This record gives sequence, structure tokens and C-alpha cells, in this order.
Amino acid sequence: MAITDWPEDERPRERLLAQGAASLSDGELLAIFLRVGSRGKSAVDLARELLGRFGGLTRLFAASQLDFSAVPGMGPAKYAQLQAVVELARRALAEEMKHGIAFASPGAVRDYLRLHLVGLQHEVFFALWLDAQNRLIASEELFRGTLTQTSVYPREVVKKALYHNAAAVVLAHNHPSGVAEPSRADELLTADLKQVLALVEVRVLDHFIVAAQSPPLSFAERGLL
Repeated sequence: MAITDWPEDERPRERLLAQGAASLSDGELLAIFLRVGSRGKSAVDLARELLGRFGGLTRLFAASQLDFSAVPGMGPAKYAQLQAVVELARRALAEEMKHGIAFASPGAVRDYLRLHLVGLQHEVFFALWLDAQNRLIASEELFRGTLTQTSVYPREVVKKALYHNAAAVVLAHNHPSGVAEPSRADELLTADLKQVLALVEVRVLDHFIVAAQSPPLSFAERGLL
């Protein structure tokens, strides 16, 4: 049955307008984005299929164009639209951080990092450079590695901190394995970076590990800073 044949109070778009976006499931929200289904499937059916195929919204957002377009009914136009939505979300969160808002709400920082790092098949080391009021100056990928490790050079991190005239930094890296647990090497690296950055009066506020199968892990919350 097409969504237009559903009772009005069950249609995703009408429910969103009446009750707000938070009242809808992931599949219903995605169905509004898709607008139409494919042969024999409503937009909600197709949305649920996409979520099942990729294992959730995060992996769907991180899917390559090739993998996304392999789903019947999907193609370059829909992929471009989806990536535009993801980039708008990133920029909205970056605006919050540029005003210092997000650092009163660690969830926004986690969301920003997940949008950047989840789904990558290689490790990257990432930094959010902040001013003295904890407002975002810049976010950047500092190092890129293989599936299992990244070479991080403290001297280069210090050079970047001085270049941005940063007062503080939030560090992050991803675990492509899907498990957000720190290794002993992660802990030692964090301690080294905290020490060398302190020499140029840059505070390490946190270090997050981002993985697909669990929420980003905070070193500060774990007592590892």
C-alpha cells in the first residue's frame, strides 16, 4: 500500500508536522527524505531496507556511492542529496562549536566526530582546535594510517597548535574495528601529547575514540587524562 493510502495520522510527513520530528523512527525520517519508494515498496519499506542493509543511520551516512547505488531505487542523485544532508548537519554542529555552545553539551561534540569519522576503513587522527573561550577555531585531520594504526608525531601536533594559535584542543581518532576501547598505546600517546602541548600552553580537554558499534569513548570521562 502506498503511503498516500495510509490513514493521515499514520503518514510520516503528517506526523512530523503534527508531533515533531523526534516522534518519528529512523525509518520514517529516512522515508521523508526518500519521498518515494520503488516497485512494490513504500518509501518506509525502502527506508527500513536501507537501514537493515547498512546497519543503521551512521553506516548509511558513511556509505560509498558505489555501495549506496547498489541498492535498487538508489543512485547518484539520492546519494548526492544524502551527503548534502550529512554535510549540513556537520556545519550546523560546527557553528555551535564556533560559539562555544557545544562544549557545554558533549553530545554535540560526539555527534560531530561521528559524522566525520565513523565508517572510515582507515585510522585517522583528528583535532578540534579551540580558543580561550572554548570556541572552535578549526577542525582538521592531522594524520592518516592503515586499518590498524596511525603514526602520530607530537612535534607536528605542536606545530599545528601554534599555527592556529589555539588555547585548547579536543583530540579524536577512529577504530575501524568497531570497538571504542583505548589501547595502552592510545593512553601513552594521549599522555605524551598532553605533556608536549602543555609546554606551549595548550590544554588537552579530551580525547575521543570513535567507532561504529558503540558511542564515542571520552578519555576525560574515563579518568584517562
